[in-house]
Amino acid sequence: REMRDGQHEDGSMVLRAKIDMASPNINMRDPAIYRIRRATHHNTGDKWCIYPMYTFAHPIEDALEQITHSICTLEFEDQRPFYDWLMERLIEGGLLAAPAPRQYEFARLNLTYVITSKRKLAQLVYDHKVSGWDDPRMPTIVGLRRRGYTPAALQMFAERIGVTKSDSWIDYGTLEGCLREDLEAKAHRGMAVINPVKLVLTNWDEVMGAGHLEPCSLPALPHPPEGTESPLRHFTIGKEVWIEREDFEEVPPKGYKRLFPGNKVRLKGGYVIECTGCAKDANGQITEVLATVVPDTKSGTPGADSVKVKAAITWVGVADGVSAEVRMYDRLFLDAQPDAGGKDFIESLNPNSLKVVTAIVEPSLANAKPDDKFQFERHGYFVADRVDHKAEKPVFNLAVGLKDSWGK
Repeated sequence: REMRDGQHEDGSMVLRAKIDMASPNINMRDPAIYRIRRATHHNTGDKWCIYPMYTFAHPIEDALEQITHSICTLEFEDQRPFYDWLMERLIEGGLLAAPAPRQYEFARLNLTYVITSKRKLAQLVYDHKVSGWDDPRMPTIVGLRRRGYTPAALQMFAERIGVTKSDSWIDYGTLEGCLREDLEAKAHRGMAVINPVKLVLTNWDEVMGAGHLEPCSLPALPHPPEGTESPLRHFTIGKEVWIEREDFEEVPPKGYKRLFPGNKVRLKGGYVIECTGCAKDANGQITEVLATVVPDTKSGTPGADSVKVKAAITWVGVADGVSAEVRMYDRLFLDAQPDAGGKDFIESLNPNSLKVVTAIVEPSLANAKPDDKFQFERHGYFVADRVDHKAEKPVFNLAVGLKDSWGK
């Protein structure tokens, strides 16, 4: 009562449970269960100056909340005897009803390239190394959700890694693989150009008519569930389209099958084209790729197979493409075990864990709602940002690439 009434200084006294000072388990040697600490509580204010120790409060809270299985990591294994002793005493005294909850221990989840310590994650937030607790690079629920992770992917991950009492490290690629597998059959496809350069079809007006825009379509899901048909996405092709800068090489390396002078490729869902060259600015930077359209080769028409090509490239029409902010997220740390062995995890931060680019996306993606998920063909799976995405200013986050390319 004197402790409760504030008659003693902080840290000057503790209340201990009388158990057995000769116990081989140090946690059973009359452990402290209450200490004096004057601290303002978020609910009770300054009413109390004594607070329970975690090992005392934890089992009582479990019982009051009717927890049956209290799941802990291995460092709490030697605390279980006190957990059971406290429950038995409180049930004997009629303060709690039987049956008591039971504590079970398992190994902590160690995921490569991730830290899970709340204290260290808080340091990242408070030192502004990340944008907040919901930063898509954070291993928090709100961060994973904003990154595009689904409940099904996390459940799949938990099932695959299982439960063990042996300490081990799980490769981050396992988590990414579960998300890919979940989104493969669900995420609607769309074309997006991340690093755009303009492609000009120099004979378009002559072949198709000046200003003509040809309607095109592709399935939103290439492998819809059995018994269903995939919805179609619609877009147009005209004289000018956007392509990836990497899809043109003035002097192609060996084995290169995309655009270079004299080579033919298919614009996916559109026409076969033949590259004729490029235009450059005064600094030698390529500003336009030049090509001619091959008539009567539109995908889905009888002439589609009349010209054989070795590659098809993604593109977005200049006429109906939509500008979007795309956030290319990568792993937050360069070191697979950033805080192991007492290392300073801050030194392992990946300076390239976020790159923001302005991309051009096909018109079907302009209708995305926050948290809608898509596969940007060739690039990976993306999610419309839950916070910043708006119809007039689309924002997409990279959730995971199409394959694990880390370190390659």
